[in-house]
Amino acid sequence: MATVVLVGTLDTKGEEYAFLRERLRELGVDVILVDAGVLGEPKTPPDIPREEVARAAGTSIETLAEAGDRGAAVGTMSRGAGEIVHRLHEEGRLDAVLGLGGSGGTSLVTGAMRSLPVGVPKIMVSTMASGDTRPYVGASDVTMMYSVVDISGINRLSARILTNAAAAAAGMARAETPQGTGEDRPLVGATMFGVTTPAVEAARERLEELGYEVLVFHATGTGGRSMEALMRDGFITGVLDLTTTELADELVGGVLSAGPDRLQAAGELGLPQVVSLGALDMVNFGPRETVPERFRNRRLYEHNPTVTLMRTTPEECAELGRTIARKLSAARGPTTLFVPRGGLSAIDREGQPFHDPEADGALFEALLENLPGNVEVVESEANINDPALAREMAEKLDQNYRSWRNEEQKETR
Repeated sequence: MATVVLVGTLDTKGEEYAFLRERLRELGVDVILVDAGVLGEPKTPPDIPREEVARAAGTSIETLAEAGDRGAAVGTMSRGAGEIVHRLHEEGRLDAVLGLGGSGGTSLVTGAMRSLPVGVPKIMVSTMASGDTRPYVGASDVTMMYSVVDISGINRLSARILTNAAAAAAGMARAETPQGTGEDRPLVGATMFGVTTPAVEAARERLEELGYEVLVFHATGTGGRSMEALMRDGFITGVLDLTTTELADELVGGVLSAGPDRLQAAGELGLPQVVSLGALDMVNFGPRETVPERFRNRRLYEHNPTVTLMRTTPEECAELGRTIARKLSAARGPTTLFVPRGGLSAIDREGQPFHDPEADGALFEALLENLPGNVEVVESEANINDPALAREMAEKLDQNYRSWRNEEQKETR
């Protein structure tokens, strides 16, 4: 029988968790209720008490209570709950995890959820789900469900929403992935933006012909982090990092940064990679009125009503070149860089709004001057979206992957 694990603070949300537990049992699944509360007494009996959760975090409930620091307690119990749910999953006693809460509860429970592998169902009913959910979801596959009303007792509206959440968790817990969905093929990642879609689509088709399963990630900050998290978790074993635009947002201050560690996971892990310079001609902002005042006189382009693009300058491009060279210098696996001298995106070609040979030239010059000898370089006069260039990138990734696989097999003999 499938098992849904409930994680929450039973001192403040005991009534609501008792309601969820009953709905889940009615739906024919087992339930394990984990108490991650600290201060008050639990309002419904848990299966795994708070004392065990605190011990899993290396402390005690008494210590947390005496400190009187709610924020610190939330972080500590989140780590402990993460250890508990990870253990339950390893033991085959967790098929889905479900939680509910306000801002504190959401932070606590989703922190625990993120300790589980991608693919394990994770549902969070939250008052925070209609806003910016990035702090809670991160690079994981947490499903956020807006509670509409505050989570404070059971009423006709909250009962309906929590019943829906229980049904979703029960259904996910029982669901099985159909056979024949690519488990026998190597799994590789690729990064894409709207302005590099033709290239990635052509490369993906060629990689699939060559026998790979391709996961495409939208390079929106979260996309890059998700791809690299899947590398570190052992899912993705090769990457076509064609669209490295998140680096520009990190450097200049756009809204789609993937953080300072972007473009480092594959190199650190020694995975085969093909890297290019897709959409480094732009930094991303929201609607035009949200562009910071200091950038209002820059070259801007409204991609759509909610996205405004800003052209990177020669100085910024030169710094991006040095940054990429530095990151790739640490690569331990077969690495190839493609330099598309005909433009970095669909709007960086002659006649298009971001065509700027000086800025692109600064990028290429700084990159090639600082790139170490461990990185193979392929230069092309084509735009990055040229189909022939995209297929060449795919075939080079295949070569790098085969080389890497051969070395891996030699080491295991």
